[in-house]
Amino acid sequence: MKNPPALDHLIAALKVLPGVGPKSAQRMAYHLLQRDQDGAGKLARAIDRALTHLTHCERCNTFSETPLCNLCSDETRRQDLLCVVEMPTDQLMLEQAQCFDGLYFVLMGRVSPMEGLGPREANLDRLLVRAQDGVVEEVVIATNFTAEGEVTAHMISELLKARGIRVSRIARGMPVGGELEHIDLGTLAQAVYERRSV
Repeated sequence: MKNPPALDHLIAALKVLPGVGPKSAQRMAYHLLQRDQDGAGKLARAIDRALTHLTHCERCNTFSETPLCNLCSDETRRQDLLCVVEMPTDQLMLEQAQCFDGLYFVLMGRVSPMEGLGPREANLDRLLVRAQDGVVEEVVIATNFTAEGEVTAHMISELLKARGIRVSRIARGMPVGGELEHIDLGTLAQAVYERRSV
């Protein structure tokens, strides 16, 4: 038996989500169609709204509904301190830990030669422009302690130091291979407080 084309299309669309394979996508599709059509409608509207209203902040590259996100618009934050993270989830974790009062730059990825992702895909060109704005005095690298995160941190460090910008790295109170979004807030706060020059 073959699925109707509309069902196959939905299953294929759900498989674009990270960690969702064919079986999981099929279960989700059946659930949305059979048991939670209201939820399916809410999901469709939420995705449409996000695609329509969200863009990237002009300064930090995170998602925002306005040209500048709420953090970049906050004049009480330290303008001279810039923290580089891989994803908005990492930025959110640092904010929840209440350990950083500067501004951010969100790479929206990382350098990963194995996946064919280079400096351009990690927005390193935009980071360089942001870091050289004449206001930033220190860049704190808070990429994940994975192989890709370390490669990204090294590239950022070399690029910024060559331009005379002070660079530090969050401390390794975090486990090797650890990702910021999975770290408890106390450990994350301690890693920021104990950052070191690189």
